[in-house]
Amino acid sequence: MTDLTQAAMLATMPRSSWRARLGKLAPFLALGLAGLAFPLLGDSYWGVIVTRACVYWVLVAGLNMVVGFAGQIAIGWVGLLTLGAYTTSAMTAGTAMPAVSPYLALVASAAIGGVFGLIVGMPALRLRTFYFAMATLGFSTIVTQVALAWKSVTGGGIGVPGPVFGWPFVGDWGFYYFCLLLAGLCTWMTANLAASRFGRALVAIRDTEVAAESSGIAKPRLLMIVFLFSGALAGVAGGLFSSLQSYITPDAFTFDLSVLFFIAILIGGRGSVLGPLLGTLLLTALPEIAAPLVAWSTFLYAALLLAIVLLVPGGIADLLDFKNRRPLEQHREIVPRPELLMQLLHGKRGETLSLSGVSLRFGGVQAISNLDLDVRREEVHGLIGPNGSGKTTTLNVISGYYAPQAGEVRLGKVILPPQAPQLRASERIARTFQTPRLIGSASVVENVMIGGTIDGRGSFIESLLTLPRHRRDEAVLRERAMLALLTVGLDQLAEVRADRLQHSELRFMEIARALMLQPACLLLDEPAAGLSAEEIRRLGVLIKAISRTGTSVLLVEHHADLIFDICDRVTVLNLGRVLAAGTPDEIRSHREVVSAYLGA
Repeated sequence: MTDLTQAAMLATMPRSSWRARLGKLAPFLALGLAGLAFPLLGDSYWGVIVTRACVYWVLVAGLNMVVGFAGQIAIGWVGLLTLGAYTTSAMTAGTAMPAVSPYLALVASAAIGGVFGLIVGMPALRLRTFYFAMATLGFSTIVTQVALAWKSVTGGGIGVPGPVFGWPFVGDWGFYYFCLLLAGLCTWMTANLAASRFGRALVAIRDTEVAAESSGIAKPRLLMIVFLFSGALAGVAGGLFSSLQSYITPDAFTFDLSVLFFIAILIGGRGSVLGPLLGTLLLTALPEIAAPLVAWSTFLYAALLLAIVLLVPGGIADLLDFKNRRPLEQHREIVPRPELLMQLLHGKRGETLSLSGVSLRFGGVQAISNLDLDVRREEVHGLIGPNGSGKTTTLNVISGYYAPQAGEVRLGKVILPPQAPQLRASERIARTFQTPRLIGSASVVENVMIGGTIDGRGSFIESLLTLPRHRRDEAVLRERAMLALLTVGLDQLAEVRADRLQHSELRFMEIARALMLQPACLLLDEPAAGLSAEEIRRLGVLIKAISRTGTSVLLVEHHADLIFDICDRVTVLNLGRVLAAGTPDEIRSHREVVSAYLGA
């Protein structure tokens, strides 16, 4: 990186000062200090309530990764709490085996909770929304029925005594500090995860799964890891819950409890750690504050959820997001810096993209018919035609979203497998979409960093514990993302929420995200739609510069002037067939093209 570029980045990159970092940590530090000082009040009754809140948060912290970040509707997570509670109690009471230490039993509960979390979560790979919710509820019902029937281990309807944790956490306040310690550890781990490439990938799956796949994010593998982690925390919470209850029966694990966990995340705000933490504290204390209305607890939960949805759709997290309430500068200009492309792409050479005899039919409609297309490196290849001619369908075949019935797609000498969009990123094929795909609750720079997810080397555990390789990954990804934003002219908006950007800015943000892959081939789907004339001109200069770094660019666009100004070759489709192919001058004068598409 040149001195000039470093100076430009330092001048424009938002700096995370110690005050900004302290501002983010302040709420957690305040809650931690309050928790540590709470026993000084000497109120044993409220001590039990706060201990219960800590236990609930251990479960909700993991569930938040599933519901708040990954967007899966998992209502029946109380089943894993039940499983952890009975595992710990049975192992310490010696009803299933010789009695063991409560701490060892708690570790076993975490392991069993993780295994069953994975089993319960696997339907999410095929089931969506409420179907998955019903599957989790079904699991919680099964666990309760097994607990009732397996009397020799669980005591059936009579129940089984919970464990008593000994040294170093002796007595009620000792157990309180143990729960507070675990709650703090879970908060730290989930906050680390949220700020990692894995956390960003989860939110990308939730908000824009198509863009996540195009960035190389493998949804099944990531969700399985998260379900394992969340299940382990639920198992630990179950073990703590059994000790808090002293004696557990199936009646302790009600549907209301499951609703509490789920609603705590919704009112806290999806994609936040602090919001659901505050939501858990609020919902745990609410029945005690409104004790005369205990019979109406479900109604109170529903009313609170309805109020949040109607008044503050983003939940508590949105109420606390003061930074994004500041007005943005009006009349903003996008000024790309194409001269930075060589540093961003490191002079990587592209490959020729080839389609040979590709055909695709949807029922009785022939979307693409025997299409041959070569997109050479260092060239911009335009793909034009009337609506319904098969342009975006062609991009979807190249991207792996559709499998052609005939023909093949190659990048250089590599045959691209059909219907494997998450594998395209590893071949350095990047794309943008007709409608900008963004994570609205994330900042612009975080949206762009998603494009480099596959380049991270740190493991899930390393991110969870913020180990050195994870920190190096984050530093490298952020630096590249800032350079990408500087290149497309959005560096001043790096820390702004993406859903506050103008349409034209979202277009350039998507290009920045695609450039994070350092693409061998870049697919652009109508990037000029909704842009002003000057923005289109600047976009054209940027696209041309991208191709000259060695990248092959396939451009689908309705702005004929842009196509003819920057493209080296143009292919015209009509009803899925190639109507004409050649240089821009040849296409301009082609009689059939003029008649079918360009007009007089």
